[in-house]
Amino acid sequence: MTNEHIREIQEPASAKALAAEPDKTAEKEDWKSFSIFLVKLVIVVLIFRTLFFTSFNIPSESMMPRLLVGDYLFSQKWSYGYSRFSLPGSPDIGDGRVLASLPERGDIVIFKHPIDESDYIKRVIGLPGDSVQVIEGALHLNGQPVERVAIEDFILPIVADGRCSRPRFRTELADGSAACRYPQFRETLPNGVTYNILDFGPADYNPMLQLDPDNTAPVIVPEGKLFLMGDNRDNSLDSRFPSQVGGGIGLVPEENLVAEASFMYWSTDGSAEWVKPWTWFTAARWSRMFRGI
Repeated sequence: MTNEHIREIQEPASAKALAAEPDKTAEKEDWKSFSIFLVKLVIVVLIFRTLFFTSFNIPSESMMPRLLVGDYLFSQKWSYGYSRFSLPGSPDIGDGRVLASLPERGDIVIFKHPIDESDYIKRVIGLPGDSVQVIEGALHLNGQPVERVAIEDFILPIVADGRCSRPRFRTELADGSAACRYPQFRETLPNGVTYNILDFGPADYNPMLQLDPDNTAPVIVPEGKLFLMGDNRDNSLDSRFPSQVGGGIGLVPEENLVAEASFMYWSTDGSAEWVKPWTWFTAARWSRMFRGI
């Protein structure tokens, strides 16, 4: 038998078109499913950020020694209720808070600056009705000095082009590397909350503000306001200073609270370079990660 009588069966053009049509339909369905997935993901992220947690990174030294520049943390939003500042972009939907509750003295809170609404982080010191005063650098609450004891110095290694807040605190470690050695104290509030602070000694008088942050007049915190301070007492523009853009915060309205700092998930000393991937790991401060605040 020869192959000359065997003819190849030609598929009709219409059949080819019908076979290709399901492929195009499937491709359209894939894009539609992917688009729906993206929309759902955006909705979930918005709900998560609005109601539960938000991320925050530390931009300054005002909360040393507990929080360092380069720390990244999650903060929980349900602790103090919800206001327009709880929403991404802080849309103008009216004043007040829903499910409001007052923070406790000693809480570390993220809030919006009373004037420019930028993000800040400080520690709650005075609640409505409290009297807050600083005398010779020592915090006084309701007429009584807050317990404070000197502890070991806080040592912060200097990396890259870093420097100390005050040149006199620069020191050299045993391995020859440079570091900052800051005087450190443990402060205990009347409710038992204990934390460490830095105090560099007598602060400089600010002639523009006519204010000495180490010696302030007593302030009675009014209803609906909070008195907040940084743990780095000589490097923090806080409620001791009048509220102004890029400066002090004054007394902060309760509705400006965004969240309570709760969990640190990443920390870097700032020495990493994008073009050198191995520095991403050497710059990481592993001992500071996955810790409560």
